[in-house]
Amino acid sequence: MAEYFAITGYGGYVPRYRLDRGEAAAATGDRGRGTRAVAAYDQDSAALGVEAAALALAGGEAPGSLWFATTAPAYMDKTNATVLHAATGLAADVGAFDLGASVRSGAAALRAASRDGGLAVLADVRDGPAGSTDERTGGDGAAAFSFAPGRALAEVLGTAGASAEFLDRWRLPGEQGSTTWEERFGQGEYERLAAQAVDDVLKATGVPAADVDAVAVAGPSVRAVKAVTTALSRRTGGRADTLDLLDLVGNAGAAHLGLALADLLDRAAPGEILLVVSLADGADAFLLRAGDALPGYRADRAALRSSLADPLPVGYPTYLLWRGRLERERPRRPDPVRPSAPFAARNTAFKHGFVGGRCRACDTVQFPLPRVCLRCRATDGFEEVSAAGGRATVVTVTVDRLAFTPSPPLVSAVLDLEAGGRVQCELTDVDPAAVAVGDTVQLTFRRLVTTEGIHNYFWKARPVVAATV
Repeated sequence: MAEYFAITGYGGYVPRYRLDRGEAAAATGDRGRGTRAVAAYDQDSAALGVEAAALALAGGEAPGSLWFATTAPAYMDKTNATVLHAATGLAADVGAFDLGASVRSGAAALRAASRDGGLAVLADVRDGPAGSTDERTGGDGAAAFSFAPGRALAEVLGTAGASAEFLDRWRLPGEQGSTTWEERFGQGEYERLAAQAVDDVLKATGVPAADVDAVAVAGPSVRAVKAVTTALSRRTGGRADTLDLLDLVGNAGAAHLGLALADLLDRAAPGEILLVVSLADGADAFLLRAGDALPGYRADRAALRSSLADPLPVGYPTYLLWRGRLERERPRRPDPVRPSAPFAARNTAFKHGFVGGRCRACDTVQFPLPRVCLRCRATDGFEEVSAAGGRATVVTVTVDRLAFTPSPPLVSAVLDLEAGGRVQCELTDVDPAAVAVGDTVQLTFRRLVTTEGIHNYFWKARPVVAATV
């Protein structure tokens, strides 16, 4: 049997914005209920992935590799995983790899990372034609899992897969939305493939079906997901309580498998057997046993579902603007300057990793890393300090309705960083009328602007939602 590393860290992330499904459906005279999670105007799959990766890596060992799965890569013909690699401060000898542009890439990332002690990051931004089912039932989110020796939050008992070539969902390069075949056809294929994959993983591990305590199923076909979930729950007697993520978040594509697994781990008791199945161009089954370290790990962290609290609504016209499907009036000021590749390469530690320095002579923290200390004037005497993902306190705040931003107004603040030092940066995911001096915020990796095909990434700050503290 194959050897697997254990899960030693994990995290799920869902953006704060919510789109009313009924408002989206009304564009084509249809109806919809509930809301879906929407990535902010400054978030793409890479930015979502950084949020989840930071949670999985917090307090744990550095991974030996990074595997990034998404159906919506920010770049083509360029590795997107290297953006996550830089933003999380991984060493240069840690390989960073993209896995396709299909929903099954999520299962592939988990398989690869579990075999080589790596970090699997699953992130997606789901879209579709205006008013379409994909648009209103999709959802945006990310999850990450770190596999390494050490404390076992969950032990991977085994994996199995069944592949098949059939057309149930596809999209040609350059197309906005996917095409789907009649769902009953896909359901039949996935039921057969799921049964085969589950049989194989149970047989390989020697675990009786009746010993499974919880099941979760993910895939782009909601009909197939619900049918297979019901069948597996009846067969094993295990609870199946992750289905409501489809209503709370939406179907998050390649990321949904990770969100479902994170949700299971958030609630599993030590020793419980967890069965997770992915339905995408075949079936992949993962059998895990929750570890004794899981309760202690969760005690210091916010659960995935707590991050669903305190959402911000986004109207359908704004959503279309954020997705680039409506054109707004061009700003009456010069266009942003295209980022310089050489400059970005020289400053990637600060730009992507938010690295500054602490003066060894006077202990003053400064960003970015300088050569000369602003306080004691000592030269080249700094140790590196990273504030990436850390918290800060708002010292002053300004709402600017004239400065360029893809989603006006621009909210800027001066922050006292918990890591030390003071910086000015943009606030995001915030109600301009609600932000105040003294607020606690958290640094978050975002896309400032895209100019001439280059994404300019940097760090902003977002509110710390009370339910997630």
